[in-house]
Amino acid sequence: MSTERVADMTIGELRRFVTQIVDEKLHDSPEDDRTLEEVLASMDRIRWTPPPGARTTLEMIQEDRNA
Repeated sequence: MSTERVADMTIGELRRFVTQIVDEKLHDSPEDDRTLEEVLASMDRIRWTPPPGARTTLEMIQEDRNA
């Protein structure tokens, strides 16, 4: 690919570029032999739940905006 800027790429060139990058990342990533159930259990273990009464994200954004 001879184009140096994304803005100068055709749609086809951009698609090939993105596909190439995704393929490289997938190839470089280590295999994960866990089952779906193991992955979901791991997600449950590391999920953080805010304490009762904690402000919501919306409340924090509104407070920041109104300050």
